[in-house]
Amino acid sequence: MKKTIFQGCGTAIVTPFTEDGINFEELRKLIEFQIQNQTDAIVVCGTTGEASTMTTQEKKETIKFTIETVAKRTKVIVGTGSNNTKVAIEMSKYAEKVGADGILVVTPYYNKTTQKGLIAHYTAIAKEVSLPIIMYNVPSRTGVNILPETCLELSKIENIVAMKEASGNISQVAKIASLCQNNLDIYAGNDDQIIPILSLGGKGVISVLANIMPKYTHDMTQKYWEGNLEEATKMQLGVIDVIESLFSEVNPIPVKYALNLMGYHFGLPRLPLIPLSEIKQNQMEEVMKKHQLL
Repeated sequence: MKKTIFQGCGTAIVTPFTEDGINFEELRKLIEFQIQNQTDAIVVCGTTGEASTMTTQEKKETIKFTIETVAKRTKVIVGTGSNNTKVAIEMSKYAEKVGADGILVVTPYYNKTTQKGLIAHYTAIAKEVSLPIIMYNVPSRTGVNILPETCLELSKIENIVAMKEASGNISQVAKIASLCQNNLDIYAGNDDQIIPILSLGGKGVISVLANIMPKYTHDMTQKYWEGNLEEATKMQLGVIDVIESLFSEVNPIPVKYALNLMGYHFGLPRLPLIPLSEIKQNQMEEVMKKHQLL
């Protein structure tokens, strides 16, 4: 049985931009908000952090800053994935060097690969670092799906310990859980499937929702493990409207707008992402007021 990196809510944290680079003071504020509200892990430089439009130097500075600011008060997991295996290895080595607790590695995108290629890709990264690795399956963005049988093969590697599952396919999640058992932890990658995935043995969620509702998301998972399934389910269903608003346009466009509404100065998304449309802005404000987030 492998060691679990974290159990509960990991926040896929947003990156605040200025015209010149990263707004580290605002990032610090959000990190402190997360820790004060019991988030179980902070995931930096992932999809929600707009890593794809950050320079290598910006990523390194943001990773180091986050680890130093958190100062072991919660886990820090670093997004190091790339469609270039060599680059993924380099970033993974850097994350290990500066003290990350784990790495999140998305499947290769655009050039994609075969299932055998996925095994070769993750195996190559795992050989170069000792950090625990969370594979990230999000076929809607990458165009490639990690099949359950591939997960089984990769789960045999000691430091490949978990999967962030954002395929939306609950049947696939069940098959992964059935095949891999205790050799591969599963985290929900979709905020509307937290409780369903916990019911299949999942260890928690890597969440967009938790940027604005960290305590709520943390508590939802805890209610489940305390055996209060009715309350956990009620909490899951109670924020479906918030989740819909957060994914009304391409992530992280809406959540960045939501944080700005809450008084943070996170700036605008970087091109090719654009600001949230006016109609969605209005909907977001209504939903956030309803949930007393404003």
